[in-house]
Amino acid sequence: MILYGHPFSSYCQKALIAFYETATAFEFRVVGPDPAVNAEFEALWPLKRFPVLVDDEWTLPEASIIVEHIAPHFVAGGMEARLLDRVFDNYVMTPLQKIVGDALRPDGARDPHGVAEARATLDKAYAWLDAHMAGRQWAAGDFGLADCAAGPSLFYADWAHPIPDACAALRAYRGRLVDRPSFARAIDEAREFRRYFPLGAPDRD
Repeated sequence: MILYGHPFSSYCQKALIAFYETATAFEFRVVGPDPAVNAEFEALWPLKRFPVLVDDEWTLPEASIIVEHIAPHFVAGGMEARLLDRVFDNYVMTPLQKIVGDALRPDGARDPHGVAEARATLDKAYAWLDAHMAGRQWAAGDFGLADCAAGPSLFYADWAHPIPDACAALRAYRGRLVDRPSFARAIDEAREFRRYFPLGAPDRD
C-alpha cells in the first residue's frame, strides 16, 4: 500500500494512527518536496487533498475511508463511532482550520467575524464532547475510528483555542490520545514541522 500525504497534516495523522495501531506495512510518499510524487498525487486525486491511499486496484481519498479500509474493526462501535468521527472532523477540525487559515491571510483580507464564529463552534463542541467523554476511556467503546479522528483534531485545536479547564474529561481524553503509542509516533514524526504552524506551536506536547 502507498499513502500520499504529509506528516504534519492532521488528516494524514488520522490515517497514520490506524496504520501504526495495526502494524500495517505501507510506503509513505510525502507530497511537497518531490515534483514526481506531486505529479503522481495529482493524477490520482485532482482535488489535491490528502491523504490518498493506493492499494492494488483501489485509490482511496478521505481519511475516514482509509481508516475503515485498513482497520474494519475500528468501526465496531457502529453508528456511534461514525457519529463521533463526523463530530471531530466537522465541529473540531473544520473550525480549527478556519482559525489557522485566517492567520495565513494577508492583512486586510482577514475574517474576524468568521474566526469568532469558529471559536464559538469550538466552545460548543468542547462542552458537548466533555459531557460525552465523562466516564469513558475512548470515544466509542474500544479504541477505533472516532479516536483516530479525535487525536489530531483535539491536539491542534487545543493549540489554537485551548480546551478550558472546566472540560476536565475532554482534557484528560486528549492526554490519553497524546500518550497512545500510535499517535505519539505520528506526533514525533511531525515535530520538525511545528515551526510552520501559523499561530505558533506551544512549548508542550
